[in-house]
Amino acid sequence: MKTIKKIDVKRIVPPTRKRVAAYARVSMESDRLAHSLSAQISYYNDLIQNNPEWDFAGIYADSFISGTNVERRAEFQRMIRDCEDGKIDIILTKSISRFARNTVDLLKTVRRLKELGIEVQFEKESIRSLSGDGELMLTLLASFAQEESRSISENIKWGTRKRFERGIPSCHFKIFGYRWKGEHLVIIPEEAEIVKRIYQNFLDGKSRLETVREFAAEGVTTRRGYHWSEHSIRTVLTNITYTGNLLLQKKFTTDPISKKQVMNMGQLPQYFVENTHEAIIDMKTFRYVQDEMKRRQELGPLANKSLNITCFTRKIKCGKCGCYFTRCSRRIRVKYHSTLQPTNGRYYVWDCGRHRMDTSLCETSEIPEILLKKCCTEVLGLDEFDEQIFAKRIELIDVPYKGLLLFKFTEGEVVSKEWRSTARKDLWTDELKSKVRESRRNYLLKGIGRYSPFTYRIKCGCCGEYVKRQSEHKSVNHKVFWRCRNRCGIKGILEEELKALSAEALGIKEFDGELFMSQVDHVTTIKTGLIEFFFKDGHTELGEYTTKPRQPEWTEERRKAMSEKIKQIKEAKKNGSK
Repeated sequence: MKTIKKIDVKRIVPPTRKRVAAYARVSMESDRLAHSLSAQISYYNDLIQNNPEWDFAGIYADSFISGTNVERRAEFQRMIRDCEDGKIDIILTKSISRFARNTVDLLKTVRRLKELGIEVQFEKESIRSLSGDGELMLTLLASFAQEESRSISENIKWGTRKRFERGIPSCHFKIFGYRWKGEHLVIIPEEAEIVKRIYQNFLDGKSRLETVREFAAEGVTTRRGYHWSEHSIRTVLTNITYTGNLLLQKKFTTDPISKKQVMNMGQLPQYFVENTHEAIIDMKTFRYVQDEMKRRQELGPLANKSLNITCFTRKIKCGKCGCYFTRCSRRIRVKYHSTLQPTNGRYYVWDCGRHRMDTSLCETSEIPEILLKKCCTEVLGLDEFDEQIFAKRIELIDVPYKGLLLFKFTEGEVVSKEWRSTARKDLWTDELKSKVRESRRNYLLKGIGRYSPFTYRIKCGCCGEYVKRQSEHKSVNHKVFWRCRNRCGIKGILEEELKALSAEALGIKEFDGELFMSQVDHVTTIKTGLIEFFFKDGHTELGEYTTKPRQPEWTEERRKAMSEKIKQIKEAKKNGSK
């Protein structure tokens, strides 16, 4: 018997074309013609499009940006996002230094791309990131690139210091009151007047905050039209440039990779160049202002007249976090009818600054000022609190935890005093009570929200519970009823009818809420249609009200009829819309 074999034809799958992109960058330090941005873009554009195995995926280029930080390079970040979206298979770049000068950033980026299956090819070093020894070579060569960047930075710093020694600033910095004309600073008269006014305000004893408020009221703004701030006022007061001299190297860069700048507090030499431009403020005034600022800084809040300070300011210190206590205002709230009604009464407490900012940072509780004065009076042995005696004898009050105060006297003695807050009881004076009574009565008379003169005065004759106010919102009429929520069988009464019956029981023509509250103790719904008024003098009055008709029960026939009626309404609406 013949044997037949079927030979399958192997289908030749054409190789998939790789999506290739390129990254180019030029920086301020190496802007050479041969490696210019346009040359790099033109080169990679031709290279990718002339390769039959590649598909052009774009060219990403950053101009005049340092390679020490990848976060600042917008095109580089866009390329990484496209890689994560699966748009790129291979990235071409000229060299490691063009891709990144920071070893950590380079390895982090290459490893991330390796996880995505994307290869980075460095032409100058002939390194492919997906090869076996690719990462090792990258680590070595990237370290050289980083050190090269550090060396360039040190050379630039050396050149800058040499210019400082000759009295030449590193750049044309911006300063309010002056503008650069060539290599010299020239005064702007209208801005110089504002600078003089800032110094004069400070010499007059005004705080920076007072000057800010004064400028805001008059519409005085900065050069760019912004409002003045305390920080900007302080910058003017501490800038020695206004004396006609220059102080060079006020700041310096700590690291060429992070490029973080810090104030020069003696780590590096500074260069004082005299008489470089016309002065706005004389040196004697400037020195006096600096000394006065130090004095006010040592005094703290006590030196700022614009702040609301008392004898306790900078006197109470938290024993847990070390922050000083600050004064805070609180409003007395009275619980009434399941709501919190604020009164006009206010009281003050002293709270830890860190606890006030975030309660999770410090657990120290606030201390009422009235209680604080009471404790100070007892510790000092006085009949009543005296601010001058307190300020003279008490150096500091330490609060180690809630319920204990440590009074440190100026003589060195330390006295402990336990305390417990009785602020609500102490503040609940007869005057405040009368105010609360008045506000409650006005609150009920106005009928705010769900409340009226009938609130907590109408009782259900069946279960004894208070009858609640309920609203019925309909398309045409809005009605208010008083009903028992326990569904005892006693029907609700319309509020308008209740007012009419109350007026009839009081013997007046129109309902008067204040008269009702003063004469009627409570009202009871006895049974359907009857209501009884109990007066405070002991007599009662009966009234009769109309009840809301009861709805018929939902039988099967009624449900079917209602369903048919709904269908007819829907059909009518549909035909009307057509």
